[in-house]
Amino acid sequence: MSKKIVLGFSGGLDTSYCVKYLRDDLGYEVHSILVNTGGFSDEELKQVEQHAFTLGVASHKTLHAVRPYYDRILRYLIYGNVLKNNTYPLSVSAERLIQALGIADHVKELNADAVAHGSTGAGNDQVRFDMIFHIQIPGVPILTPIRDLQLSRETEIEYLKAKGVEMNFAKAAYSINKGLWGTSVGGRETLSSNGTLPEEAWPTRVTKSESESVQLQFTKGELKAINGQSFDHPSEAIQYLQRIAGPYGIGRDIHVGDTIIGIKGRVGFEAAAPMIILKAHHALEKHVLTKWQLQWKDQLALFYGNWLHEGQILDPVMRDIEAFLTNSQENVTGTVFVQLHPYRFQVTGIESEYDLMNSRFGKYGEMNAGFTGNDVRGFSRIAGQQTVIYESVKRSVDEKD
Repeated sequence: MSKKIVLGFSGGLDTSYCVKYLRDDLGYEVHSILVNTGGFSDEELKQVEQHAFTLGVASHKTLHAVRPYYDRILRYLIYGNVLKNNTYPLSVSAERLIQALGIADHVKELNADAVAHGSTGAGNDQVRFDMIFHIQIPGVPILTPIRDLQLSRETEIEYLKAKGVEMNFAKAAYSINKGLWGTSVGGRETLSSNGTLPEEAWPTRVTKSESESVQLQFTKGELKAINGQSFDHPSEAIQYLQRIAGPYGIGRDIHVGDTIIGIKGRVGFEAAAPMIILKAHHALEKHVLTKWQLQWKDQLALFYGNWLHEGQILDPVMRDIEAFLTNSQENVTGTVFVQLHPYRFQVTGIESEYDLMNSRFGKYGEMNAGFTGNDVRGFSRIAGQQTVIYESVKRSVDEKD
């Protein structure tokens, strides 16, 4: 009886090779799984499933993970206003983690003998998948044919053609990875330190030219409604906002970052909804949170984003930070007003019952209602007293010298 292996499957060249190699050359009974984090339409999912069975898998599972993806990861990236290197909303790195967790669960469900993924040896994903598999399914062998055999694209194509596989082998000029939290775009221009992506590289075409206003309604830090329209789940609000803002070409950029394996890399991305949500959420927080809440949030969120990027979503410290971030959102409720324009957007203001910028307590630069001038004189003396002592002692020592 053949041993069972679970393969994370996307339907592309690498994972198609893996099916045939694992089945025909190594003798495994291959069970494929696609964890959909928002990048596939229903029709595309059907095509991937059909392709998997054509290749010879024993079973194929489509795991719809959009809501779990938001619940387990994205909500905390929003709470923390997380942008890697102040630029990138962790579009791909975040979804790879939920995909790895889904694959690991499927290994347990089938009591499979091994697990496989199609990562190469040159990127971050290999570390993320391997690490989570080692933690979630310890002792289960991890097979990575593309990485282990150091295969070129041409070698994979020749192998599949020899096996009688029919699929589109034409290499797209750009590598595109689409998900709920943005789309990454890689190509010739991102392989060097200079150059930007041409208009035709971006998956979403710019078709809107007239300015448009949107109102984002947050409840305890979560986007629950847009322009008065409520949604059953925040993931639906994200998708709705993407449909509105994507055609403006908003959220396009190129991220330069450090990989887990120690090299630097560039990747293009478009993330209209994520960028608008993060900036709108942060604007609301600046009105309703205190100075020290904001400062500690910034510090913890920076670590959280970096550690998540490294694949460390299962580290217990992440649960601790998530608890802090969740508690910080208690008063992050209100409406944020955003103006959309071609290639840019502007947050124009907020409305919230928790707004600390309240005229009852004064108007910055004009008047105050909570203290007097004499109060300020006394406060200034006390606030600077330690530094006064320091300077006084330093002067007395310097004079002796």
